[in-house]
Amino acid sequence: MFKYTLLIGLGFCSLASFAQEEEKEQQKTEKQEDVKGNLGEIDVVRDYKPILADAVKIRQSPDLTNNRKYLSKLHYTVFDRKLDINTGTHRLEIKEIPTSRPEVLTNNYAKIGVGNFNTLLGEVYISNGEDQAMQVGGFAKFLSQKGSDLDGQNFNEQKIGLFGRSVLDQITLNGEIGFNRYGTRYYGLAPSQQGLTPDPVTPPQEQNSPLKQHYNDIYIKGELNSNATDDPELLSYSLKADGYLFGNAFSAKENSFALSGNLNKKINAFNVGLNASGDFTSLKSADQSTGNHIARLNPYIRFQGNNYKITLGAALVSEFGGDESRNNIFPAVDLDLALVPEYISLYAGVKGDAVKTSYRSLANENPYLSETPFIDTATNNLVIHNMLEKINAYGGIKGNAGAAVGYKVGLFYKKVSDLPLYAINPTNPSRYDLIYDRGEKNTIYGLEGDINVRVSEAFSLGGNLIFNEYDLDHEAEAWFIPKLRLAANTRINISKKVYIDGELFFNDAMKAKTYAQYEGLTDMDPSNAVTVSLPAFVDISAGLEYRATKQIGVYVRGNNLLNKSYQRFLYYPRLGFNVIGGINVSF
Repeated sequence: MFKYTLLIGLGFCSLASFAQEEEKEQQKTEKQEDVKGNLGEIDVVRDYKPILADAVKIRQSPDLTNNRKYLSKLHYTVFDRKLDINTGTHRLEIKEIPTSRPEVLTNNYAKIGVGNFNTLLGEVYISNGEDQAMQVGGFAKFLSQKGSDLDGQNFNEQKIGLFGRSVLDQITLNGEIGFNRYGTRYYGLAPSQQGLTPDPVTPPQEQNSPLKQHYNDIYIKGELNSNATDDPELLSYSLKADGYLFGNAFSAKENSFALSGNLNKKINAFNVGLNASGDFTSLKSADQSTGNHIARLNPYIRFQGNNYKITLGAALVSEFGGDESRNNIFPAVDLDLALVPEYISLYAGVKGDAVKTSYRSLANENPYLSETPFIDTATNNLVIHNMLEKINAYGGIKGNAGAAVGYKVGLFYKKVSDLPLYAINPTNPSRYDLIYDRGEKNTIYGLEGDINVRVSEAFSLGGNLIFNEYDLDHEAEAWFIPKLRLAANTRINISKKVYIDGELFFNDAMKAKTYAQYEGLTDMDPSNAVTVSLPAFVDISAGLEYRATKQIGVYVRGNNLLNKSYQRFLYYPRLGFNVIGGINVSF
């Protein structure tokens, strides 16, 4: 029974399976007919076998697990030192270059010193701190020297001043007020006063005790500038005012007040601007007074791109207040073209101006002017003329030779009138008068150059050269103006505590206008003017400082190291080798 029952059961299963297979075949046939009805008939040529190239085959069995890991929040620790990764290659250790001067944590210092020729020096500088937005401070200086070769060969100088600077949101303010005093004597001696011939001019008492002279200068300056903004087309402006009261030990006085301003507006690729100024000066000497006022107006338009800048404008200059008035219009053209940006640029321009003849600037250059300057000996009237630059054409190249060298070399050509020059006073050889070459065709041309070399923070070198030639209408020479002047300076830091500096100044030979009686020339009229040559000279100075601590330093400086008693002005030899040393303290 069991066998038959088993056989009957298997038969039913087979029948059911066959029925299912038959049903599946029927469904498959219906689907194929459906596909044929929609896509048409398909002929199968061979079975499709997918083949992958070896390069794209994945030779690793996939991980089918889908377990999501928990990602914790990361925390980073910033180290305050450089990590040293031991991979065999280490980062180069860069040795810091010592600064040109040791770091001093204070902004105030005082200096005292003594030297030969009875030299005394005192200097102090005080400021509020390192806040660049607000600076307030003051300074004072005293220096005196007394020569031993000539009676009255002494000099003294005093300076005192206060300054301030404030950077606000939209403007920056600068200001300074101070007092300068320079004293000397008329110690110049002509050859006739040195025993060659009797001196018929200078009184005996003045020969024994040269007359004292000093200059007092009280000045004030103020400046307002708009700050730079992110908007380049915003109107920029500046305003500057300065004035001074200047006078000598006698009756000569000069008072001046000047006001100048600038407006500039950028519109697309060019700038439109205006410079305007007024300089109002009054001069008094020998109970006479006169005015010397100059007004300027300079409109311009500037085209500026990445590698060029062209400025086109004109200068309207008016002189008034004195014996004569003049109005002139000069060109104001300037070009700056970068041939190789940051390395080589061409510059050129043409301009003109009235250069103010100022008693203050002349006395700073030559303190041996007569007690009553600007008196015309022919008319005995007080007369002053400004030098007129009718044309000033210039051009040259400038740029950088790498990051350490900057240079500028150019030529210039000027046509001037009323050129001021110095000449010995006809009645006193220790005094100088101011004379003018009023020719309309006076020509000045020459070459000038500048170079700055900064090898590192520890070494720098700079130099300046000016070569000029004068072709004058009336005067035989450009008196006391050398054809060649060369100046150079260097700063060298030996270590963090020791540094040295040096300066060199070369002045070419000059011509001086004097008179036969002063030169002891008895074979000609004593009142005849003669020309005397002043030899060229070199003045070298150097200094050394040792910084014992951050607050205390010891220094020594030598001037005129070649010990040459040269003359910048005729009959006035300068001091020979002189040295000064002392200490400076920061606090």
